[in-house]
Amino acid sequence: MGESFGNLHLEQSSIVDRVVEELRRAIFDGELESGTPLREVALAEQLGISRPTVREALTVLVAEGLATREPHRGVSVAQPDPDSVADVCRARAVLEVAGARHWAEAEEEAREAVRQALAAYAAAVADGASYQVLNARHLAVHASFVGLLGSPRLVAVAEGLSAELRLALAQIDRLRRNAHDQAGSHTHLVAMLERGDVAAAADHLAEHLADAEVAIKAALRF
Repeated sequence: MGESFGNLHLEQSSIVDRVVEELRRAIFDGELESGTPLREVALAEQLGISRPTVREALTVLVAEGLATREPHRGVSVAQPDPDSVADVCRARAVLEVAGARHWAEAEEEAREAVRQALAAYAAAVADGASYQVLNARHLAVHASFVGLLGSPRLVAVAEGLSAELRLALAQIDRLRRNAHDQAGSHTHLVAMLERGDVAAAADHLAEHLADAEVAIKAALRF
């Protein structure tokens, strides 16, 4: 009897996970814009699942900061906050530029991770990958710079910052329009690091991140 109950619980969790994944995809692809109400009844009917399952999935999204729950208004896709976006951009700049400056001292494994992240991003651009894939691959390149510091804690912080930024990026089409330029800029940056021009590379990265903050805020009309 207990074993059957356990199996039912695992199956339910699996359904919730799939719902969360699909809603994340829709948010990051820009299909669900900021402020879009996430109605339990409508989602349950659309996905062919129960309302309690939808409710659990929405609770996960709220915990991740991708959705907000307000009394008497229900759950909706979160709206990027201008102060939060600016703060995230500043924080990631500190971490990433510090990582770039640490290139020469970094473990070879960390440097190789940067090369592989860049190659994966360039391949996605060449393949005409989806917005979601381009977004994830682009942010992975930036995360790899933090990896040069050799600190799992700082990498975890950077991953959290990327998750927050993806919500803002999901509301604009910036990466789809200039993905090739982004890949070329990052290729140039890594080339500078490879030839030992670390200071120039760090300055280039800092300028890139400052420009990105301006572009994001402008696109979101902050």
